[in-house]
Amino acid sequence: MNISHPGYTEAHTLYRDTLRRWVADEISPFVDNWDEAGTFPRELYSRAAEIGLLGLGFPTEYGGIEADRFFIIIGAQELARAGAGGLSASLLSHTIGAPPILKGGSDAIKRAVLPDILMGRKISALAITEPGGGSDVANLRTTAVRDGDDYVLNGSKTFITSGMRADYVTVAVRTGGPGRAGVSLILVPTDAPGFSRTPLDRKMGWWCSDTATLYFDDCRVPAANLLGVENEGFRLIMDNFNSERLWLAAGCNGFAQVCLDEAITYARERQTFGTALINHQAIRHKLADMAQRIRATQAYLEQIAWQLDQGDNPIADVCLLKNQATQTMEFCAREGVQIFGGAGYLRGAKVERIYREVRVNAIGGGAEEIMRDLAVRQMGL
Repeated sequence: MNISHPGYTEAHTLYRDTLRRWVADEISPFVDNWDEAGTFPRELYSRAAEIGLLGLGFPTEYGGIEADRFFIIIGAQELARAGAGGLSASLLSHTIGAPPILKGGSDAIKRAVLPDILMGRKISALAITEPGGGSDVANLRTTAVRDGDDYVLNGSKTFITSGMRADYVTVAVRTGGPGRAGVSLILVPTDAPGFSRTPLDRKMGWWCSDTATLYFDDCRVPAANLLGVENEGFRLIMDNFNSERLWLAAGCNGFAQVCLDEAITYARERQTFGTALINHQAIRHKLADMAQRIRATQAYLEQIAWQLDQGDNPIADVCLLKNQATQTMEFCAREGVQIFGGAGYLRGAKVERIYREVRVNAIGGGAEEIMRDLAVRQMGL
């Protein structure tokens, strides 16, 4: 991406260049093997912390790096250059697991937990989705009952990114009556008694991402692990979704750009009918259409990042941006594979992997249908 928005400074450019070299050296040469193996080395978390990726946007007192949302965009999009959504999802699972700890945890909890997460020594995950429901957060069924100085949790969560590796899971539970008014967030250490997990391995994409189902069977955690106020966790969850959607949108447009870059490179090299593929008008128009959508999405992304940094909270636009970015990714992945032809149907091509990973982005973090409905309600319609 060309950095041209006035929100970017020389510091952003320097960070982008540093992170781009790191991804090229530390990730891109190995990511195909990691994806086929269904995992990546745990030490990558600490290396990502050293380069300043894990701490972005978190306070320095906990080992973070104070950063505006344009740094967040750069972080997501430079990591996307490796072309592996599963790597981005798991390596950055703390971007959805840790913010509720920061916003709702006690000082003692924050001091005990956040530094290890931001230094890559511990892994953080978020557990909202349940086997019986995904987007209907207000009707979740996992319960937490106060018992003296503890909460006792019962229920299960599924499709949890970093679920097998996580040391801490931020869990949405029902502590009160039905609906959103009875929802809370509790931080669960994964060595807590009554906690167990099983992997979800047979996935369309995100192969190297650690995904799991979590079980809470009379799982006992200290009451001090409550994040925020009991029965008022729904707002904390919704605020967290807005941050997640910005990260997700930035990454999706980054993957779309990878598809365009790969398609251009291939079209210049591939010879058909006595000339390079890129010289055919049909191919050139595909590339133009891809670039048009990417640039429009990037402009929308940067506008919303600017508004958020100014203290605005454009919820409807965040929802629409999420859909805009996933649909741009879908279009560019399709056209990228089409330009590659048969070569795009073989594993090992970035466009092939990105094509398989489109749907998880259009579902996770708020499905397209939910995003549209929430947007129009926020618009007063």
